[in-house]
Amino acid sequence: MAGLADHTLAARFRAHAGEQTHLYGYAMRGLADDLESGGPTREVVRGYVDAPAGAVIQLRLLAGIFRLVLTHRAPELEPYYPCLGGTAPAAEAWPVLREVIAAHIPELRDALAIAPQTNEVGRSVALLAGLADLAEATGCRRFRLLELGASAGLNQLIAQFRISGVGWVWGPEDSPVQLPDAVEGMMPTPDGIEIVAARGCDLDPVDPTSAEGRLRLTSFVWPFDLHRHARLAGALELATTRPPTVDRASAADWLARQLSGEPEMDPMMLTVVWHSVTQLYWPAKELAAVEEILAGYGREHSLSEVGMEYPSQGGTHAEQPRVSTRYWAGDGSLPRRQTVGIAHDHGIPVRLTRS
Repeated sequence: MAGLADHTLAARFRAHAGEQTHLYGYAMRGLADDLESGGPTREVVRGYVDAPAGAVIQLRLLAGIFRLVLTHRAPELEPYYPCLGGTAPAAEAWPVLREVIAAHIPELRDALAIAPQTNEVGRSVALLAGLADLAEATGCRRFRLLELGASAGLNQLIAQFRISGVGWVWGPEDSPVQLPDAVEGMMPTPDGIEIVAARGCDLDPVDPTSAEGRLRLTSFVWPFDLHRHARLAGALELATTRPPTVDRASAADWLARQLSGEPEMDPMMLTVVWHSVTQLYWPAKELAAVEEILAGYGREHSLSEVGMEYPSQGGTHAEQPRVSTRYWAGDGSLPRRQTVGIAHDHGIPVRLTRS
């Protein structure tokens, strides 16, 4: 009989799956049943049954299985993975998944130690919408980008993406990252917006130029989300020739260093601190420290921020991330605050609200 902790973990699996009829819907319901019945899933998650809900053990396990598939160690599953060309019915996948789990218990236990980490390239649309708002408000069109919680830093490559909305297009026509019809509503034209420099930080940076880094990023993208896989593949291609810079550091410590060491800059160049769906995971002390750094620097220097975050700390996916900007003029006045729009969790589309 399953213990209370096992039941709780199984319940999370079922809650995440809901009634979805895609591969991971069937997989998570199967994992829940297998956990409760004492199958191989129980052995894999041993020691993790009391993990907090925020650890999303189900996503760690599914990504571990996906890595087996991507490295051809579970070829029997490839027919069920659409991103690999598979067309087999998702409803028939669970028995095969269970056999793979039983055959790879040690590897999948190790996979549970790897926290979910995606680098959603679609979120660059929220960044561009924020930059367009700041450009209209300040007249600055040249930006220095400081990204907090950057993962692999792929959104630092935004200038090499092709993004379009109503009446405008931005970025090189031949880019391997094509983000058409990415903004709903009339956005200030992004013509002339330039990313002069970009750098980021993360507690656990992923190297997008390494085989291990590419595998990790790919494994956390759900295998039937073909648009997301195409965006990621295109960004990884760009990263091979112009790797992003991501320092291993906490947000507050790194931001303080970056701003304190900032050289005298062109007055028409504006530093923008950018973050997307990362504050959800920060401790309260980190949030407060970053806020203090921004406010303190902004009292004496021009500074801006673009955020794509859930509206409440501890926000859930029942909410949608808000795209917002702040601008400090550096004259001691309060910052200008603007809600630009609402974004999909993966960034596309951004629906403009401008309130």
